[in-house]
Amino acid sequence: MGFTEELQRRRTFGIISHPDAGKTTLTEKLLLYGGAIQEAGAVKSNKIKKSATSDFMEIERQRGISVATSVLAFNYQDKKINILDTPGHKDFAEDTYRTLTAVDSVIVVIDVAKGVEEQTEKLVEVCRMRNIPMIVFINKLDREGKDAFDLLDEVETKLHLSVTPLSFPIGMGYDFKGIYNIWEQNAQLFSGEQKQTVTHKETYASLEDAQLEKRIGSNSLEQLKEELELVQGVYNPFDKEAYLSGKQQPVFFGSALNNFGVQELLDCFIDIAPEPLPKQAEERLIQPNEKDFSGFVFKIHANMDPKHRDRLAFVKIVSGTFERNKPYLHVRHGKKLKFSSPNAFFAEKKEIVDISYPGDIVGLHDTGNFKIGDTLTTQEKIQFQGIPSFSPEHFRYINNADPMKAKQLNKGIDQLMDEGVAQLFTLHLNNRKVIGTVGALQFEVIQYRLLHEYGAQCSYENLNVHKACWIGCESEDHPEFVEFKRVKQKFLALDKQGQLVFLADSAFSLQMTQQKYPAVQFFFTSEMT
Repeated sequence: MGFTEELQRRRTFGIISHPDAGKTTLTEKLLLYGGAIQEAGAVKSNKIKKSATSDFMEIERQRGISVATSVLAFNYQDKKINILDTPGHKDFAEDTYRTLTAVDSVIVVIDVAKGVEEQTEKLVEVCRMRNIPMIVFINKLDREGKDAFDLLDEVETKLHLSVTPLSFPIGMGYDFKGIYNIWEQNAQLFSGEQKQTVTHKETYASLEDAQLEKRIGSNSLEQLKEELELVQGVYNPFDKEAYLSGKQQPVFFGSALNNFGVQELLDCFIDIAPEPLPKQAEERLIQPNEKDFSGFVFKIHANMDPKHRDRLAFVKIVSGTFERNKPYLHVRHGKKLKFSSPNAFFAEKKEIVDISYPGDIVGLHDTGNFKIGDTLTTQEKIQFQGIPSFSPEHFRYINNADPMKAKQLNKGIDQLMDEGVAQLFTLHLNNRKVIGTVGALQFEVIQYRLLHEYGAQCSYENLNVHKACWIGCESEDHPEFVEFKRVKQKFLALDKQGQLVFLADSAFSLQMTQQKYPAVQFFFTSEMT
């Protein structure tokens, strides 16, 4: 198969939602239908021995939530599908935002009972700003929830989307009987017996089929016909170009836990979802079909296998082909590197690949060369845009709870910070280490991973900081800048890259400082370059 054919086969997408909307369960069922797994694992705290394939960190299995993006690849109907299952919990949103720089489209999962929730709004906003094509999957139809039309209205008004249903439920909750597939013009009836494996469904090619009326009853059939007529009258017909440009969002209904509506979603997705898209670098727009390789690091994960202490950099391939044992330019370091064992992913399972194409995600074993945002190319010096590091909102001193393990603690902190789990600041005044996170739950994850992956124990002390701001000035010698550094010395720190950071103790203090020193610039995100 040639380069162009391989490019056309690729579909790389992320799954996003508020926690508990069923995102990881949907990922499992997509793998199930793709034939990548034979049996799905329900994502419950620890009640079921078998845990979800994409939740491979021990703390995820214990809590029943995803705390890190995982990458899963499989083949379905001659298409190579790369799924990035992201954390839904707001405390890990930074990982999700960075992952959205590596996807070509997105599936948004919404809970039928809860409707559009806060975290979904924030994530969809990011997708909308970037015109990422989105498909909406309304999940858990076998539970009592909101009316289908109310949900569609809510998605339009709260998420500012222009939706068009491509499937529609036959009944809801206890009365849920199945789904009418508008995309393929057939009705599929639901029997909620076998949840963990793919089962045969009853499919009816026409609403006029006498057997269909017999199975669901004349009242349900009449109601479905009326609702489908209303869908036709109210919503625009599906327009692939509008979807690909981020102007229209198809909606599917289903129950991921009960395997319903998932195959319809997958079949339509591989038909309409975009192939690998161009990506903007600071210098120019990079097209996927260019001959020369380029890619960027959007995630680093330490200890994917704690026994081997390995650290992997996740690279999204933007253009050309990535080949094993071929030297590539690390743009930031300005030196060539070779990779003897690049990995393709299936959650924590990895296999060595000889060649990868645009849209693919490869894992490169890393001894500390990479940080998030780094670019690899054949030879051109380019830098991809838009991989942010957010200003933390929670701060604590980190202390070593076991002086015999200082080396392990330092190594653990160093590697976890490179992953982007949190940010490390070293105070100017006394060199004390401060951890800053976007969400409070991250402190628990750091403590857990330091102990279980590095054998190091840490304790925390509260620190009264409102916000961390990166600081800049046109000239290092500017009198205002010199004065600012002298007066605010005890609030200054360096981040891991050696950039100067101001740790403001309150919103008022930050505002007053900005007014007092207009020549000093305050930044609330640090583009990872």
